[in-house]
Amino acid sequence: MVPMSDSDPPSPLVELTPDAVRTLTTSTVSHYQQRADAFREGTMGHDVSQNVEALLRHLPGEAPQRILDLGCGPGRDLATFVARGHHPVGLDGAKAFVAMARAHSGCEVWHQDFLALELPRGRFDGIFANAVLFHVPTQELPRVLGDLRASLVLGGVLFCSNPRGPDIEHQQGLRYGAYLTFETWRRYVEAAGFELLEHYYRPTGQPREMQPWLATVWRAT
Repeated sequence: MVPMSDSDPPSPLVELTPDAVRTLTTSTVSHYQQRADAFREGTMGHDVSQNVEALLRHLPGEAPQRILDLGCGPGRDLATFVARGHHPVGLDGAKAFVAMARAHSGCEVWHQDFLALELPRGRFDGIFANAVLFHVPTQELPRVLGDLRASLVLGGVLFCSNPRGPDIEHQQGLRYGAYLTFETWRRYVEAAGFELLEHYYRPTGQPREMQPWLATVWRAT
């Protein structure tokens, strides 16, 4: 057995067959497709300015920068990036969200499966992955993070916000999720070729037990 180095990702929390991966991906997308209108109404007013600023302050240049909004949903944050003078592109797995995001932001929005990304190499200065990558099974994370790394320019920035947890991975209703500690998440992302710039927990000003979200910012090396 080859010993694990510091740059190796952790072992997957759950081993899944290809059929199981396809099934859980379809189920997760179906959850959002079925609830697209309610999701839009429920999240349009959410204040994620702290997360937006965390990405923007680390971008490798001044506006306009090329930003991929991964899991853009109905397009709330795409519109924010446009208003800040940037050139964002959206991507989502739910067709309803793709249509909503295009209409709301006027941006180019791609319909792609998160587990079968087809991204241009070296296209983006930054990636905004807000509340999305926790839906990727841990056994698929190294490949997905590698795809994101390849789509960034050298020195580009990846922002992620995920619900944290005690390293558990399972399906809840139609949605699949992996809920990782900071230490485990850090090993996955560093193994994909990123260096940590900062991390924090949300919402700000609350005791740690009342901060379910872990936000991390990374530089592509």
